[in-house]
Amino acid sequence: MSLLTALHTGVSGLRSYGDSLQVISDNIANVNTPAFKAARAEFADLISQTINGSAGRSQLGRGVQLAGITTSFEQGSLANTDRLTDLAINGNGFFLVQKDNQQLYTRNGQLTLNNQGQLVNSQGMNLIGYQYGPDGRALGTLGPLQFANSQLSPQMTGDVKVHANLNSSSPVTTFDPTDAIGTSNFSTALSVYDSLGNSHTMHIYFNKTGDNAWAWHGLMDGSEVMGGTPGEAMELAGGTLTFTANGALQAATTDQSSFNFTGNPQAISFDFGSAIADGGNGLTGSTQFASPNFINSQSQDGLPAGSLTSVAVDGKGIVSGVYSNGRTIPIGQIALANFPNLNGLYKTGSGLYQETLGSGVPVIGQPDSGGLGTISAYSLELSNVDLAKEFVDMISTQRAYQANSRVITVGDQLLSELINIVR
Repeated sequence: MSLLTALHTGVSGLRSYGDSLQVISDNIANVNTPAFKAARAEFADLISQTINGSAGRSQLGRGVQLAGITTSFEQGSLANTDRLTDLAINGNGFFLVQKDNQQLYTRNGQLTLNNQGQLVNSQGMNLIGYQYGPDGRALGTLGPLQFANSQLSPQMTGDVKVHANLNSSSPVTTFDPTDAIGTSNFSTALSVYDSLGNSHTMHIYFNKTGDNAWAWHGLMDGSEVMGGTPGEAMELAGGTLTFTANGALQAATTDQSSFNFTGNPQAISFDFGSAIADGGNGLTGSTQFASPNFINSQSQDGLPAGSLTSVAVDGKGIVSGVYSNGRTIPIGQIALANFPNLNGLYKTGSGLYQETLGSGVPVIGQPDSGGLGTISAYSLELSNVDLAKEFVDMISTQRAYQANSRVITVGDQLLSELINIVR
């Protein structure tokens, strides 16, 4: 019976090391698979047989078994890519992906935009995150991250801001719209937008009217407005600026502001700085110092229509759409999940993992919080397979397999000798 037991012991070794070789070969095969996590075969001895001998009771081993296969979730190296939708997790956590109400988890951040503007992986599963509303504010709900396919609506100009220094040494002039350049001391130009997103060029002229007093005039060519005469300058806005003896803005008025580009009258307000009369300090914005005329800053809040041109993802996982009109609108924040027992996760293939009772309930949160990692854009996590280690393990496994097969051969020879004795 001992010889037969030896044969079965050798067979247990062949089975176990054959499975171990399969684990090693799988690791080597996936050495270039993004975010692949190497597995390791773990062995344990079989229950021993108790025998009684002259020295007392002893235990006789009966072979080896594959006790389990564990996965190393050690961080893989990050590689730079040229794709803006390639994402990598630097630290703990898994991406959440979903399809047909099935939620799975992955470290593989190879994503693309589908025809519905959704971020999906190679299996067509949606990337899940904290959704934002159209105004870019967080809604606090989890769902697929999706960009608007339609164009962004234009935004007509409602506010114009011009902060300038007007040279206190400028001479007093009388402004004439028909000779705006010759009768003004300084001018600037900027584009404003109507309700359809059309751009219109407005020139703002400044002329000094007295000590510490200025007038400003907003002019456009008649071709820009309804009922205007092309080639004729039309004054559509205007007002006054007064300064203190120290050059601070005392007061700013708008005496006229009337724009009609498309048949839809449009009100535009003008901001020249924090005037003292309005509770400001008179120095944040327009000033009147003895220095050349120049523009500190100017802006307006109108925008043309825009279409999605690019995607941006920051370290905290906030995903934004970059549009052709210059707007950057966040659509959501990537959610990450972590588990109490990572080796309790069930592999479903394609780098995807499924929650089990052994893994525990996922802890879902925002990147760079609660022990979760950060997000790196234009990057992919590489496989954590160590080829040198796998080759050493493969040699060791091969030798162990050969040794166990030799045990079977020797056991067979001994049985043959036994049979020959009987003869």
